[in-house]
Formats: sequence, C-alpha cells, structure tokens
Amino acid sequence: MSQRIGEQRAPGFWPLAIVFALFVLFLYGPMITIFILSFQGPEGGLTFPLRGVSLHWFHKLAEGLGTVDIGAAFRRSLALGAVVMGFTVVLSVLAGLAFRKKLKGSNALFFVTVASLIMPSIIISLGIGLQFRLLDTGIKSVLAAVDAATLLEGYGTALGLFSSALGAHLTWTLPFGLLIMFAVFNRFNPAYEEAARDLGATPWQTFRFVVLPLIGPSIVGIGMFGFTLSWDEIARTSQAIGDVNTLPLELQGLTSTVTTPSIYALGTVTTVVSLLVMAVALGTAALLRRRAVRPR
Repeated sequence: MSQRIGEQRAPGFWPLAIVFALFVLFLYGPMITIFILSFQGPEGGLTFPLRGVSLHWFHKLAEGLGTVDIGAAFRRSLALGAVVMGFTVVLSVLAGLAFRKKLKGSNALFFVTVASLIMPSIIISLGIGLQFRLLDTGIKSVLAAVDAATLLEGYGTALGLFSSALGAHLTWTLPFGLLIMFAVFNRFNPAYEEAARDLGATPWQTFRFVVLPLIGPSIVGIGMFGFTLSWDEIARTSQAIGDVNTLPLELQGLTSTVTTPSIYALGTVTTVVSLLVMAVALGTAALLRRRAVRPR
C-alpha cells in the first residue's frame, strides 16, 4: 500500500490530464452555461452575471414565444423521433439478419446505404426536397389529365413530416443502426441457434426466445440513436419537411428574434429530453443484460 502511494505519476500525466479537462470543458461548457442562464430571474439577460434564480423564463416559454407554437413543434419532433426510432430498429434488425447470409450485391448495397454519412447533409435534404416537388408536379399533371378538379384544388404537397422528413432522417439514422447490427452479428455465436433447433424450436421461436434476448441491449441502443439523431436534426430536415417545422428548426429561427433567456429555457428543455431518452435506453439495456445472464 505504502509503495503504491509513493509511486509518482508519469511525466506526461499532468499535461494530458489538463488537455483532457480542457476538452471536457470545451465540450460541455456551452451546455452548462445555457442550463445556468435559463434559470435567471425576470430581470435576467443573455449573458452573465446571473440576475436572480427562478423558473420565470420556463413559464414564459410555456406561454409561447411570439407567433411560434412551441408546443406544436415539440409534439411534431417527438412524433417524428418516435417513428424514425421504430423504422430504424426494425429495418436495422432485418438488414442485420439478412446480411448474415451471402447476398448477391450485398457489398454494393452496404456502401450505398452508408454513403449518406459522408455526403453533406444539406445536399441530401435538397435532393429529397427536389424529388418530392417533382412528385408533386407529376401528381398534379395526372389529376389535371383525368379532370379531377376537386382533388387538384385540394392537393397541396407530398412534402411532410412522415413522408419526406421521415425519409431524410432515415438517411441519417439507418447507417448507424446497420453498423451496430453488423458488429453485433459478427460476434454472435450461431451455436445458440443450432442448439434451439436441435431441441425442436421453429425459426420464429429461435429468433424470439434465443436471438432477440441476446441482441436486445443493442436494439435498445439503436432505438436511442434513432430518436436522439432525429430529435436534434436540422440540416436534413430544412429542405425536406414542407410547410411545418420541427423543434430544432424553430429553435434555429428563434435565435435571431428572441433576445431573452426564454431561448435558453427552450434549449434546456430539448437537452433534458435527449438526456432522459438516453437514461431510459441505458437503464433498459442494463436490465436486458441482467435478465439475459440470470440463471433460470
């Protein structure tokens, strides 16, 4: 014990420790600053020093920020994030199962899928928006050709929260889900499935009672990635959502018009939602791991 206490740090320890501390401060300092400033009193401003401590600006946020309906934008982002999460989980698991076997053209399919990670987000958004506008033109031409005047007058656009925006977000979340599933199944021992089949289990029973519990924590992680990536996305949404806005887009627009700590209160709320989703995901993954190793 005395020998361990007497040991000296390596010469590079403190410089590296200082660099790491500065990195953490750079990474989380802005978020902590926003948290603190959002709890200012009624006389508070956008900078330090802190003028009182209260929930005043959260009450102002609940009342609304000018003509912007924050509640509606919040609900749209939650709904879109939930749908993106569901699609990301299901498609990633199915693709992971499919890629366990040799598929013709699987390499090309994989590179096409992950290519969206290296393309500029705004270009993807513009491309999806253009595709749906061309689709609008085609639909209107067909309606005009069949003389469906009523439908033509009532038709707006195919751009929307669960059409173009959903597709744009999936180009961002699906590659992450696929990469996680490929890594999981690369380490997966097929002996478990063979043992289940030897005991008379059907393919569905093997998946439900053997494969699914083992990959459950990873599926939870994919769901967390799907929701949080969608919840914070701006660039891929900007040109592909149509005539409504998600919460990040509203927040981006408010930064140039709102000059009170209400904008910090909104940032705090959105960050807390992300942290809660991550906490629930980590807790669920830990619970699934504990159940998987528990003796029966």
